[in-house]
Amino acid sequence: MVMEAHLLRFVERVRSLSDLHDSSGDQLISTEFSLIRQKSLSLKEDYGLTSAAGEIKENVKKNRYRDILPYDQTRVCLTPTTSEYESDYINASFIKGAAKNKMYIATQGPVSSTVVDFWRMIWQHNVKVIIMACREIEMGKKKCEVYWASTTDTSTFGPFTVSTFEELRPNEEVVVRTLVVKYCDEARKVFHFQYTAWPDHGIPDMPDGILGMMELARQKQSNQTDPVVIHCSAGCGRTGVICAVDYVNDLLLTEQIQEDFNIFDLILKLRRQRPSAVQTKEQYGFVFHTVAQMFQKALQVKNRNTETSTSLYINAVLPKASLKSGSLGSFNELSKTRNPPLKPRLSHPLPHTRMNDTYAVVNKPKLQPPSSAPHSITVHYYDNANSEKSNKNALYSAVKPKIRPGSLLPPPTSPVYDRSTTANQRGGLSPKVMDNEGYELLPGELRSMNRDAQPQVPLSRSPSATESQSSTDDDYEYVSSVVRDTNSPFAPGGLGFNCRIKKPKGPRDPPVEWSRAES
Repeated sequence: MVMEAHLLRFVERVRSLSDLHDSSGDQLISTEFSLIRQKSLSLKEDYGLTSAAGEIKENVKKNRYRDILPYDQTRVCLTPTTSEYESDYINASFIKGAAKNKMYIATQGPVSSTVVDFWRMIWQHNVKVIIMACREIEMGKKKCEVYWASTTDTSTFGPFTVSTFEELRPNEEVVVRTLVVKYCDEARKVFHFQYTAWPDHGIPDMPDGILGMMELARQKQSNQTDPVVIHCSAGCGRTGVICAVDYVNDLLLTEQIQEDFNIFDLILKLRRQRPSAVQTKEQYGFVFHTVAQMFQKALQVKNRNTETSTSLYINAVLPKASLKSGSLGSFNELSKTRNPPLKPRLSHPLPHTRMNDTYAVVNKPKLQPPSSAPHSITVHYYDNANSEKSNKNALYSAVKPKIRPGSLLPPPTSPVYDRSTTANQRGGLSPKVMDNEGYELLPGELRSMNRDAQPQVPLSRSPSATESQSSTDDDYEYVSSVVRDTNSPFAPGGLGFNCRIKKPKGPRDPPVEWSRAES
């Protein structure tokens, strides 16, 4: 009952932080993490930590990042295998676990020149479980070399031969591979767990995927005392989070949670063994959320409020969605109100998918016939038109507007106020226009037929219209009414249209012989 009180106190602390204003809770986490960073600077002096091996010239190229070097006091030293691979350096660190004889190896994702060294380390320490907390490529950058084989191939790395016996995906976030590694005449089985939904320098939306993967890894590790290899890209941020979570889980199983338990001291303990473990304040806050969720589950099991389970990883109450910003979540929500499972973030696009179930609505503008081609046909295409049906019942594939006599005339050079153009394009009639006396104005060709309604007026030549015509129209002249009807919706000419009259051919004066007197 004493440990349960400690668990409840921690859960209540996280709940109280989450009940504060988001900025206040985040500020407390940020302040605590800033203090961790300050204390980390003095760790080297306080504990005499050095990183001379990683700074040697021949080892510099083996480091993925120049500022993440293992401490000489905790680094993994390799034993020589062949004359070609006799260097003992690898960017990896031992981290002591909470349980007796429990050990982690926190390492960087292998680079091209250290893949063989990576398998040397796996073989030397008889590693059974590898946990990979990153993708091979993230945000367009290579984060880790592929040190395994596909399910159909076998890959060779120096003296090691690696093949994938089985590849499973228990959910969309985790890939579980069963690898068979051969060295000389011996073969070993290694379980490879890859978590694919953890962004670099960020945190997952929910801890369920991480906790579920860790439970599967714990089952494969069983009671073996061989170290578990954990790596991401640099081997510090995401790697440190997983080490911290599994460390606390061992404290729970062995009932070692004391009154003075706190995440602050735990992260400092990890950083004394692996530099920059838990690299960002968001990751630091994620540890709080995940540990509180584990404690909540442990309390539920003790009180028998939920189904009894030996696993402390699964079915715990989730923090709220603001977890991504580093603020702490609320634990008042029950598991039945969970958010949907997290979908993996992809640093590269998915392969081309079928679009059979994808629909789009496109509003296509109606094509208007150009003024220079009055005889053209406007064709309207429809997204849902079927080629076979359109041939049988061509109701929507083509629309031919009515060609009115006025549309056969060439465009005038003077402004035209013909409001029937838009209506003609729609196949409809122009709006009715009334004159001053309340009568409807007729189109030009009909008005010329109704001589009683239209006064006879002399015609005059329009020089500007004639000059604008090409040589093929020299036989015609344009005339318009001298009477200006400003109320007409048509051209300023009273006739409402331009009229071309055939020019007389030959000289206008009578021949000379006509004027001679007959003898």
